[in-house]
Amino acid sequence: MASYSILGLSGSLRREATNRKLLREAARLFGDCRFTEGDLKMPVYDGDDEQADGVPKPAQVLAEQIKAADAILISTPEYNKGPSGVLKNALDWVSRTEGNPWEGKPVAVMSAAAGRAGGERAQMILRSFMVPFQPRILQGPEMHLANSSNQFDESGQLKGDMYIDTLTQLMANLRTEIER
Repeated sequence: MASYSILGLSGSLRREATNRKLLREAARLFGDCRFTEGDLKMPVYDGDDEQADGVPKPAQVLAEQIKAADAILISTPEYNKGPSGVLKNALDWVSRTEGNPWEGKPVAVMSAAAGRAGGERAQMILRSFMVPFQPRILQGPEMHLANSSNQFDESGQLKGDMYIDTLTQLMANLRTEIER
């Protein structure tokens, strides 16, 4: 079994965000891999700033990480029925870098949210945000972690077979897509 490079992108900046925990669990369930979490902290996109100063270093670094990874995991919270602004901002900045690091890249999308739908709307909208970049987004199984603050044990591992089974299958599908 080959060891792959997996980049995780959390739509939440909080250190102990459930989306970060979900990414780490996905990497654990993926199996042998080199997991890195990308940093989405960057200035708000402004075309005037880009014209004056170019693409900021954090966006360049993220684009290079995307390009170098064998696959990407994206986990988004649901804020006001959509993905987080920080995630959309990072996507906008990366789109301004040289080339298209997303093209043909296997991507697994998931969501963790406080609500009972587990971020389903945010995930659907995020998938539409990705269309112009032409990645290979897995179609399922869909991982919507509801009531996310109560779904992890003290060590950060998912509780409940349903979510573990879904995430395990999503990671198996991601491995298959990488090897395709």
